[in-house]
Amino acid sequence: MPVPGITVETILREHEDLKLQLVTGEEGLTNRINNAEINRPGLSLTGFFDFFANDRIQIFGKGEWAYLNSLSSEHLTDITDKFFQFHLNCIIYTHGNEPQLPFVEMARQKGIPLFLTPVSTHRFITLISQILDRALAPRTMRHGVLIEVFGIGTLLTGKSGVGKSETALELIERGHRLVADDMVEIRRLSESYLIGSCSDLLRHHMEIRGLGILNIKDLFGVGSVRDHKLIELIINLKEWEEHAEYERTGIEQSTEDILGVSIPYIEIPVKPGRNIPIIVETAAMNQRLRKMGKNSAKEFSTKLNTYIQQSKIETNPVKD
Repeated sequence: MPVPGITVETILREHEDLKLQLVTGEEGLTNRINNAEINRPGLSLTGFFDFFANDRIQIFGKGEWAYLNSLSSEHLTDITDKFFQFHLNCIIYTHGNEPQLPFVEMARQKGIPLFLTPVSTHRFITLISQILDRALAPRTMRHGVLIEVFGIGTLLTGKSGVGKSETALELIERGHRLVADDMVEIRRLSESYLIGSCSDLLRHHMEIRGLGILNIKDLFGVGSVRDHKLIELIINLKEWEEHAEYERTGIEQSTEDILGVSIPYIEIPVKPGRNIPIIVETAAMNQRLRKMGKNSAKEFSTKLNTYIQQSKIETNPVKD
């Protein structure tokens, strides 16, 4: 399981669109950010530190910068001392505004990364919020294969050896795209959305018994893989049991709960002679129809009930 949070260094090195320039505090780049919210400390800079959200990224926009510039050197030094009494993960000045010298010196002493960026405050907050939402989203790991089938993120689950990877391999050959094999990292980005991805080490690779480790991107091309995908359907592959009862109508759809989000769930029995890839494709297309409000099973049930009622009327006509 990945360590919670994201380091300041990761934000600096991997997100060039933020255009961050490190002014000082390099030793603090290993600080971890564990709060997806950001803070504009305008009220705190006036001396009111009650409820100061010091565990968030501190954003100094035009207002904060202009206010600090309006202070006398004595007042600025006093506010700086009070501000840096708290543990801070990093400070960022937007609009390319140069940080005040007392802030630079104190950040250097405390080892707190201080950045400036030419990006506007509004734009920067939008970008950094998206990064933090992804990095700090609740997450879990599931054993299975995540593949995009007709645009539907489909998570194949089941016991080891049931044929998940082999099914996914045939789906890839049919033009669908692999997201993750074996271990799927799942993150909840909102109350109703789960995103599945793969670790950097395993990305684009798949294990097939008898063949070993395959690089799907090299074998089938860049169009055969995706880095992440919204999970919209779970299909559990299960060995056929002679006397087990399986879904025959599909009127009511089962769900499985992952991180508090309910995902449509289907159980498909596996036995020789069943073309599982075609069944998975059909299940994905049917799920796409359900998203559009069309339920074939319910429509058939309605037609059947109507037919039965009409048959009763014709068999037993009302007599005057």
